[in-house]
Amino acid sequence: MRHLYSLLTLLILSVSLSLQAQAPERLTSGELHAAIQKLGVLGSALYVAAHPDDENTRMIAYLANVEQVETGYLSMTRGDGGQNLIAPDISELLGLTRTQELLAARRIDGGKQFFTRANDFGYSKHPDETFTIWDKQQVLEDAVWVIRQQRPDIMILRFDPRAPGSTHGHHTASAIIGMEAFDLAGDPEAFPEQLTDVAVWQPKRLYWNAYSWGNSKLPDYVDTNDVITVEINRYLPKLGESVAEIAARSRSQHKSQGFGSAGSRAATVEKLELLKGGSNGVDGDPFAGIATDWSRLAGGTEIGILVDSLVADFDFDDPAASVPLLNTLSRRLQKMPDFPEKWPKIREVRRIMAAAMGLYISATTDTPFVVPGDTARVIVEVSNRSQDTLELGRIDLTSQDWVSAPGSYARRPLLPGVPHFDTLYHVARSSETQSSPYWLRSDWTLGMYTVPNWRQRGQAEGRDYLGVEVSVSGDDGAYVSVDVPVRHHYTDPVDGEQFQPFGLLPPVFVQCTESSYLFTEDDARTVTVKVTSATEEREGSLRLNVPTGWSVTPEQQDITLGKRGQERFYTFTLRPPSGQGQGRITPELTLQGMEGVYDRRLVVIDHPHIPTQRAALPGGAAVARVDLQTAGRTVGYLPGAGDAIPEALSSIGLDVSLLDDVEASIGDLGKYDAIVVGVRAYNTLDRMPVYQPRLLEYVKQGGTLIVQYNTNRRLKIDEKNLGPYALELSRDRVTVEDAPVSILAPDHPALNYPNKITAADFDGWVQERGLYFPDKWAPEYTALLGSNDPGEESHDGGLLVAEYGSGHFVYTGYSFFRELPAGVPGAYRLFANLIALGASR
Repeated sequence: MRHLYSLLTLLILSVSLSLQAQAPERLTSGELHAAIQKLGVLGSALYVAAHPDDENTRMIAYLANVEQVETGYLSMTRGDGGQNLIAPDISELLGLTRTQELLAARRIDGGKQFFTRANDFGYSKHPDETFTIWDKQQVLEDAVWVIRQQRPDIMILRFDPRAPGSTHGHHTASAIIGMEAFDLAGDPEAFPEQLTDVAVWQPKRLYWNAYSWGNSKLPDYVDTNDVITVEINRYLPKLGESVAEIAARSRSQHKSQGFGSAGSRAATVEKLELLKGGSNGVDGDPFAGIATDWSRLAGGTEIGILVDSLVADFDFDDPAASVPLLNTLSRRLQKMPDFPEKWPKIREVRRIMAAAMGLYISATTDTPFVVPGDTARVIVEVSNRSQDTLELGRIDLTSQDWVSAPGSYARRPLLPGVPHFDTLYHVARSSETQSSPYWLRSDWTLGMYTVPNWRQRGQAEGRDYLGVEVSVSGDDGAYVSVDVPVRHHYTDPVDGEQFQPFGLLPPVFVQCTESSYLFTEDDARTVTVKVTSATEEREGSLRLNVPTGWSVTPEQQDITLGKRGQERFYTFTLRPPSGQGQGRITPELTLQGMEGVYDRRLVVIDHPHIPTQRAALPGGAAVARVDLQTAGRTVGYLPGAGDAIPEALSSIGLDVSLLDDVEASIGDLGKYDAIVVGVRAYNTLDRMPVYQPRLLEYVKQGGTLIVQYNTNRRLKIDEKNLGPYALELSRDRVTVEDAPVSILAPDHPALNYPNKITAADFDGWVQERGLYFPDKWAPEYTALLGSNDPGEESHDGGLLVAEYGSGHFVYTGYSFFRELPAGVPGAYRLFANLIALGASR
């Protein structure tokens, strides 16, 4: 039994990899050899920045694949405040998408992903502003927790901590956090409660990944004696790519931000400036003088020799030939005194052994999730692709809460080339932790997520809900165990075999059918609540919580759930208070025979480049009573990168139609009182060169065209053709949501008809005033509003209006795409006026 030891010593597959990869792992010989080489390295590095897409994927790919150290990326936020180029999801839903994009990037470049509880609340211009919204102490605590777990020898900051105001405030804040956490991680007086799980750790060096934004000269305050250079674009023949090519594939996972990148074969030099540490590295080696191999441990020399032998003797045509020596390595590691890297290395050895033998184990269901009371049917496949006959023993189900479920215990021969299938059943319990993203389970503030379980902080995502543990034994009585996550498995008629996450969710979902409700009069309106069953038919009671001063009838109504997957709709009559007011309404459902109140909706995010995400989020809606008049009824909406403005405009009684390609290309546009172009349409729609002449002709013939913000990067048309007259986009923005707004043209119809716009209409705005304002424009445009963040000059290009022919062209950088779905009254009044410009004649 030549390769018996490979399976006799197989234990548990890496938990982190099982969390990140959906399909059973299949490694090539080249990847196996690279993984064996990495067994000889104990070094670690941590890269620190603020958002998804801030990380230097070239540096991460270099560290993970050339230096072969454990490489982590600590992103302060999940990117919740950015813009989304691939879907209408923003805020926490965008953060969920971008979290998965980071994990997809790390699967490519070889890094690990970490976060803090900080929320990306939107752009800020200075770290002082950032720290008025982030809880700095909590963010520091999370960064120290990650450092003490990851134990990096070196830390690298993406941004310069000495240059506040030169870039996004989050960027500089992330560097400040990194600087302070570097010292605090080694201080036993700092966050001592963490020391029950980890030890203090002091990294050896703190670098700034020095950049000069295209200029060859670094800032004057940089001492060049502290700067080393590293040629990072090595070619990796076992992987068939250069570091920069790997990095480009990694960066291209940030699809929601439009960061697709091309690989490079050219020499690429990165600069690292030493900010802290007793000694520096040397050119080409940031770890110089730091032992990153087994010599750093007492008794580690023998381990290093074993790894060197594995590397030298590896047979690319027969990886299983390495299994006996891998088995010896595993046993020697187990006998060593405990050290932090011990069990991660043992798990990695066993993962490599499993891959070398071609062992295949999968655990799948035919449903994406279960609810309490459901019985999950799990199909387990165990295939022995070696040449040896082994014995299959226990097959156990385990939940994320470590509750053992009934399994299969009969001992059976596991023959080569004969897949074994077992069917197991798991009853989901209401006491188990649900699978919705852990950082979205509790209410959060503008700047910080709430994570009561401090051991979860820093994690990219939660643990798998259900797993399968399989034991295999040989004829000499040896015993091994392999752990794999349960996955939803199906065959797509186009994409073929698919593996997706599997989890536990609530038995019922409730949500208001609109994201916001605007009341322009004292009259009551109907609010419809959708109830979606994820369980069997059941009786219950539904009520609608409303803000103080609002009234609802009926106060409560009895409901009957349909069968699983069925939707039923229930209506309430909601009456606003007299005078203006705003708040949120929340549907709440109780079910007979079940404890708790259900108030969550199911959100599904499904993109081909990331695993499908299912989240149970609050199902309520914003409500506002606003003094609002409209003029002009029909609106055509040309979607851009995605937003919820069409729904918002419909909620105030406008007749909104989405323009498809045919209508935008050859349809009758003259039937619309106004046409609104969605955010970043000129950045994302390849057909804009076709649409634009027709849109401008529509204006010339008397129409009103409202163009929302775009960036000056990767425009689909020449910027000079963006409007009927010249305007130039800039990076100017007003990030403080309550920054004063000046009315520059008080007599303009857009500020008077049908609603008189005053300073009060800019109260209650969320996240920001606006972004990417034009900074130059032709005299034919009238600038209506001016605003600026503290200490800056007024940015007057946020709302420009020009008459063209018989119509009106409007360009606006004000963030209506955030304000309208949030139910901000003044934003609705102003946008209604823009739509009414044609009627104002």
